[in-house]
Amino acid sequence: NWKNSLHTDLGEDFDVLIPQMPNNQKARYREWKIWFERIVPLLNDEVILLGHSLGGIFLAKYLAAHKFPKKIIALFLLAAPFVTPGKHPIADFVLTGNLKGVEKQVLKIFIYHSMDDEIVPYFCARGYKRAFPEATLRTFRKYAHLNEPKFPELLKDLRLLRK
Repeated sequence: NWKNSLHTDLGEDFDVLIPQMPNNQKARYREWKIWFERIVPLLNDEVILLGHSLGGIFLAKYLAAHKFPKKIIALFLLAAPFVTPGKHPIADFVLTGNLKGVEKQVLKIFIYHSMDDEIVPYFCARGYKRAFPEATLRTFRKYAHLNEPKFPELLKDLRLLRK
């Protein structure tokens, strides 16, 4: 899908790091947090964070609770769950408390979601929009769980951040 070609599609203006998070079939926040914090020192001082699906709810939860040591130009939440059942079989990422810590650290927030997503329902996008009223919400009709081969809308928004 689009993640595999992101570094070539964006060109030399971007350094792209796509970590493979551990245990994605039984994802645990604590494990992802350890892994993510090992990656943070590798990031530039002005960073764009992009989380697809569980990666999105992870970033929202992490940034709500932790001070990020680098300047975050933008946060992209793509097809990200806003709520997960307490006994979710795949992940234990549950947002607790408010998300004000996210807005304090991020200059721009983008929410991308497709109305036909059968994995993460569209109401999750509305939940993030309520939490982040200043965020840009991009709604799609036929992109399902945003696993398209190409994602020109995302590339356009990323490139505009560099201008």
